[in-house]
Amino acid sequence: MNDIPVYNNRWKWLILGMGFTFLYLPILILIIYSFNENRLVTVWSGFSFKWYSELFDDDLLMGGVKLSLLIGVLSASAAVVLGTIAAFVLNRFGSFKGETGFAFMITAPLVMPEVITGLSLLLLFIAIGQVFDLFNQRGMMTIWIAHVTFCTAYVTVVVSSRLQEVDRSIEEAAMDLGAPPWKVFFQITLPSIAPAILAGWLLAFTLSLDDLVIASFVSGPSATTLPMVVFSSVRLGVSPKINALATLIIMAVACATFIAWWVLAKAEKRRLQEIKMSEQ
Repeated sequence: MNDIPVYNNRWKWLILGMGFTFLYLPILILIIYSFNENRLVTVWSGFSFKWYSELFDDDLLMGGVKLSLLIGVLSASAAVVLGTIAAFVLNRFGSFKGETGFAFMITAPLVMPEVITGLSLLLLFIAIGQVFDLFNQRGMMTIWIAHVTFCTAYVTVVVSSRLQEVDRSIEEAAMDLGAPPWKVFFQITLPSIAPAILAGWLLAFTLSLDDLVIASFVSGPSATTLPMVVFSSVRLGVSPKINALATLIIMAVACATFIAWWVLAKAEKRRLQEIKMSEQ
């Protein structure tokens, strides 16, 4: 006998509404108060765009935004390349000596506390600096290397799950007909895993843009990312400019998420149509 409780439609919508309210009401309040004329973020005194204009005049915040976006793009791009290669090694190379250890090292950053990861990378950069006279001045390069380290693990998991769903018989048939491996990869395999690569890139970019703990360990005075700027500002009191900045980031993320969803949905629909046509 099934012991799972069955809820009627009224309770379903109530629970769903409470969940969405808990998730999105704080974001809505933040967006509303970004247009508040008062400097006090909790006291409404009128509608104004002045905090947005002051935001773009704040060199420290804008510098953090530019640096975080640049590191995010570079980290996500490098993580996609390395993560895709690692996913192919785990799924297409069969069993090999050290496979378990390789898989463990790839996925370890997923469960490693950020404090441990940041501290270990800091000690690594210090050791390299003492031996090879590198990374003595920690900055953008060290942050980028650190972000690639943990972003690669997430990309590997996403691409690997997609590779497991790809029909190997299509690739084998193409090679039986004389197609070289590189042509099979670019014309069959790559289009099949392209949605996963895009999803992995967006995930890696988001993780890099959001990172505070690891960047705090491996950065120097010459490089301050956006989360570090925001965190130091909030400790001294929440500024309305932070609300304005958060609103812009939310809008950008929402647009990027919608575009990615549309691209992935369209690619999945095309893939299902091709499979259906091949079965006829």
